[in-house]
Parts: sequence; C-alpha cells; structure tokens
Amino acid sequence: MTDSSRDPQDETQPIDPNAFRAAASAPAATSYTPAPDPRSWGASHWASAEPTPERWFETPAAAPAGPAAATKRGPGAGTVVAAALAAAILASGGTVAALNATGAFDHAAAPAAASSNATSARQPLSVDESSAVIDVAAKAGPSVVRISTQGVDPNTIDPTQSEGVGSGIIFDPNGWILTNRHVVAGANTLRVELKDGTRYDGTVYGIDTLTDLAIVKIDATGLPAATIGDSDALKVGELVVAIGSPLGTFSNSVTSGIVSAVGRQIQTDGGTLHNLIQTDAAINPGNSGGPLLNAAGAVIGINTAIAQDASGIGFSIPVNIAAPLMREAIAGEKLQRPYIGIQFTQIDAQTAKDEKLPVKQGAWVHHDQSSSDPAVVAGGPAEKGGVQDGDIITKINDVTVDTLHPLDAVLSQFSPGDTVTLTLLRDGETKTIKVTLGVRPAGLG
Repeated sequence: MTDSSRDPQDETQPIDPNAFRAAASAPAATSYTPAPDPRSWGASHWASAEPTPERWFETPAAAPAGPAAATKRGPGAGTVVAAALAAAILASGGTVAALNATGAFDHAAAPAAASSNATSARQPLSVDESSAVIDVAAKAGPSVVRISTQGVDPNTIDPTQSEGVGSGIIFDPNGWILTNRHVVAGANTLRVELKDGTRYDGTVYGIDTLTDLAIVKIDATGLPAATIGDSDALKVGELVVAIGSPLGTFSNSVTSGIVSAVGRQIQTDGGTLHNLIQTDAAINPGNSGGPLLNAAGAVIGINTAIAQDASGIGFSIPVNIAAPLMREAIAGEKLQRPYIGIQFTQIDAQTAKDEKLPVKQGAWVHHDQSSSDPAVVAGGPAEKGGVQDGDIITKINDVTVDTLHPLDAVLSQFSPGDTVTLTLLRDGETKTIKVTLGVRPAGLG
C-alpha cells in the first residue's frame, strides 16, 4: 500500500499491484538488478558509469623567507623608506585609475584567499542555486500533499489492519492528484492532507497497468495545481528538487540534487520499471508519489524508488510517461495504456555489432528466444498496420527512436486509439506505415 512511517528502510520501491505496506513489519528498501534484454517493452542497454576517482588538492607549502639581502652604504634608512613609499603611492594611483576605468570597483570586494586553493572571488552559482531551490519550494510546495492510508495487506496469511503514508502532487485544481501505485494499493480508506493542514477523504480513481503510478481524487476545487514540465528536455547534471513527506512525519520537506542519469531500468518487487530518472536528491520512506521538480518549479518526475545499501541513488518516473493518465483522468476516462503488439530489442552500438545490423539505433522487431510469443502478435495493431519480423523502427511520428528515446517510452506518451506514423528500415529500404494503437492487456509483462 504505502510507505511505513515507522521503518526507515520501508520506502519508495513499488510492490505487487494488489499489495500494500504494513507499518509494523515493512520490508527493507528495494534492491534492484538490471532486467534481461530483449523484452516486450524494450528497455535500453545501459552501461554502468565508471567511478569517479578521488583527488586530493594540497595547498603548496609557503616558501621559507630568505635572508635579507646585504646593501651598500648609501642614503639613510629614512630616505630609502620615503623614496619607496612615494614610488608605491604613485604606482598605486596609476593602478587605481586603470582599474577604475575598467569598472573593476563596481563590484563588491572579494574576501582575501586563505590559501592558494581558496576561492578569491564571489561564487554566484551557489547563490543562484540556493535561490532556485527557495523559489521552487515556494512555487510547488502548496501543490504537494501527504497521503495517509489504511487497509489490509492481501499478501499476509492473517491480514490485519495497517497504516501507511506517502506523498502526491496536485495536477489539476479540481482535486486530481498523481501518486505512486504502491502508495495506495490495497487501501480501503485514504486521507489527503494539504500543506495548510486541510484534510480531505480521497478515492483511488485508477491504477496504471504499465508503471508504478496511480490517480487519486478528492472532492475539492480551486486547489493549487503544480506546473507540469517536459521530462524529455532533462539534461544530466541539471538541478532538481524533491518535495514530500519523508518517514511519514516531516511533511513538505525539500531536498535538492541533480539529474544523475536518465533512461535507467531497475527490477523491483512490483516488476521491472523502465526509462527512469536517476537523482541524488534525498528520497526517503514517505517521499513516494511526491514530485521531482526542475529549477523552474515544474514537475518532471514522480519519485518512486531508492536503491538498497546505497546513498544518493533514487529513481523517478518521468512525468511525460504520466501525462496520458492525467489527460484520461480529467476527461473522466478509464486509465489505459497503448499497445502495439510486438517484441523488440532497443538497438545500441554493441547490439548493432553483435547482430550485424545496418544501423546503431532504433527498435529491432524480432522473436525473443526466451518467449513463446511471436515478434509480431497475430491480429495486433502492428500486424494490422504492416509491421513485419525483422523490421527496424527508426522513428515514431517525428521522434527518432534511440537510447535516449526508446520505443516503449515514446509509445507510452500516446493513448489507445491514437494513430502513429512509423518510419522503419526493411531489407535496406526505408518505409513509412501508420499504426492505430490498441489497449494494453491487463497483466502484460
């Protein structure tokens, strides 16, 4: 159901669609392992990043003062000092004039450096980042809610009533909230608390059949809805902010970090999740379902999992994958995912080399030896549109299919009934066909 408010290890990993977390005996945070390729929903092949070597920056030792140089007898010491002082004043006057002409004195003076490694000038980047986090918290904070649930764990032999806490984000002022499936799964009562302390009874409008997402509805209007961003525009290293209720106690807590990677795939208790955002912004039990925001305060992800036995490795579902669900909910439609009916492997350079493929990116339609299903499902949308075993899909509409835009992630942004244009490579020739997407069958892996 949810994230326990009493067990720091119980978090944000998704669980079985019909399961929920018991507060008294919650499992540890999920560990994950790469899922095998190929698969029916086509994850990319991701190479593990090499660890960054640590470096020490030592301050050079100051050179010992040498003996004073001997001087010839000449003018008296007072004369020498006076002459040196006069020269210094004249020289500094010229320097001041030159610096003043360049506008150097228009800025605040920097503190003196303590060592050769110390920064001797202001660092506007740090100030800007701090200001950005403050602005994001002020803008998006009122849209973040705390979700408390009660229910019976269907996985226990002797079910008992249990409680849990998670987070959510208001995406429409008329009471529509986006959260994680594992936050609300199995709940029979649900309470939503706004930042100002107002509480509402909530209902689960629908559960996603593809990812760890769910829609919650409360009877309210005029709520502070969040701005929805574009997760496809994310860059690795970009500043991000997470807001939620860690440990189920510290509501509307704000943490910040960066986008560590995109397109991640992890294995959880609830199945395999694809195309995730990896971040080092602190995510803890209770953050599940809360937003990951960019520096403009727009939602770009929904926090859903953390890595076990690690620090600073959290995962969020890109908001573009959630966008069709939000549109369906507002329209009063049942939550459904599109279905094309093929098995494929996402092509990267190594796959192209191993399989002697003519291109290094795209989605290769072919039979998975570990599955009894054909490459193109008989009677499915792809077969009706003309897709054949061995085709390489290179584009969906105007979006190039590659490791940053894998076929499953691109398709997930459409709704059943949408017609898409596929550009594909077949026997060395480029072809264009149209496919009308169907409804993804329940329980499809």
